[in-house]
Amino acid sequence: MDAQTVIQWEHAYVLGTYVRPPVVFTHGKGVWLYDSEGNAYLDLVAGIAVNALGYGNEDIPRIMADQARKLIHVSNLYHTEPHVRLARLLCEHSFADKVFFCNSGAEANEAAIKFSRKYARTHHGEGKTTIVAFEGAFHGRTFGALAITPRPHYQDPYRPLMPHVRILPFNDIAAAREGITEDVAAVFVEPIQGEGGIRPAEEAFLHALREITQEVDALLVFDEVQCGLARTGTLWAHEQYGVTPDILTVAKPLAGGLPMGAVLVTDKVAQVMEPGDHATTFGGGAVVSAVGEYVVSRLSDKDFLDHVREVGEHLMARLRDIEDPRIVDIRGRGLMVGIEMSVDVRPVVQASLDHGLVLVNAGPNVIRMVPPLIISKEEVDEAVDRFVQTLKASAG
Repeated sequence: MDAQTVIQWEHAYVLGTYVRPPVVFTHGKGVWLYDSEGNAYLDLVAGIAVNALGYGNEDIPRIMADQARKLIHVSNLYHTEPHVRLARLLCEHSFADKVFFCNSGAEANEAAIKFSRKYARTHHGEGKTTIVAFEGAFHGRTFGALAITPRPHYQDPYRPLMPHVRILPFNDIAAAREGITEDVAAVFVEPIQGEGGIRPAEEAFLHALREITQEVDALLVFDEVQCGLARTGTLWAHEQYGVTPDILTVAKPLAGGLPMGAVLVTDKVAQVMEPGDHATTFGGGAVVSAVGEYVVSRLSDKDFLDHVREVGEHLMARLRDIEDPRIVDIRGRGLMVGIEMSVDVRPVVQASLDHGLVLVNAGPNVIRMVPPLIISKEEVDEAVDRFVQTLKASAG
C-alpha cells in the first residue's frame, strides 16, 4: 500500500488515540529509519527508548525464529527454560533476588503496586496502603499506574482513580519527610523522569527517600522503564546514585522491541507473595524471554556501557555548542537527553521530519533525545547538524 492508503485506512479502522505525522515507516537499519517513499531519517526516538540495539539486528530475528520453531507459548502454568535463564541473568546483574515477568512498563508498575500493598498488609495489617509518587512522574496509563501519574489531562476523564495516593514535589527532601508517613506502603520514583522532561533526581533526594522509607517500613520502588537497561551509561540508572531499591520496574528495551516488562524484587518482598497472588497469561513467554536474554547480555557488557557513556558525553557537548536563545537547559545522562526550550517544542518536533530527523518531546517545552544506544559519534554529529537546521527552520 502507498502512504496515503495506509493513512486513510488508519482513520477508517484504528481507534484515534494517537496523533501521527503523515509518514509511513517501512524498515530500518542501524540508527536509520526509511519511509514508504524511500526517504531516510536519523532516529533519535528509538521507539521511545525501546530499540536500544537499533534496527536490522540480525541476531534478534534468528533467536526469535529458533525459539518459535520449538515453542512460542504454553502460559505460566508450566516450566520453560527461556524465562528462567533471563530471570537468572537479571538477578546476577542487579540487586534483585527474584523476578516477575509481564508485558509492559505499565503492567510492571501495576504489579509493583500490588506487591507493595501485600507487603504492607502482611507485616502491618490494615491501613498501610498509601502509595507516594512525585510531581512530573509518568508510571503508565493503566488504572493503578495512572493514579500515580499526576497529569490532569491523562487522569480527569477516568476519575475516580485508585484511592490512597499521595503526590509530593520532586527533589524536595523536606516535603518527602513530611509526606512519607506510617500509612505509606511504597514510594515510586524515576531516578530520571522521562515523560516529565528528562529531569534527574538529585542524589541527596534519593538517599533521603531510602532513609525515610526504611524508617516507616515502606518499600522504595524505582521505575526504570525508560531510564534503565544501559540508557544512562550504567545498566541501571540508580547505580550512579549509590541507592538500592526494594523493587525495580523495567520494560522498554528489555526484549529488543517485543512487548516485555519485569519487576525485580528483593527476598523480603518475594517472601510475602504466594501462588495466585498475581498472574499474567503472556508474561515471560518463550520467544520474548529468549530475545531478552540476548538483549540484556549485550546491554550489560562493559564495552557497550563505555560506548554509551562516551557517545552520550559527545552528544551533550555538541548540543551545548548550539547557539539558540530559545534553549534554556540541556540535561540528562548517557543517551537520555532533554533540551528544555522557552517555547512549545512541538513545532520543532514536527519540522524535524523535513530535515531527515526523528524527534519526540517530553512535555510541552522539552525535546527528548533517546537514540538507539549503538549510535556512533559520527552519527551524533550528523544528527546535531540536522537538529540545528530544524531549529533554524522552526525559528521563522
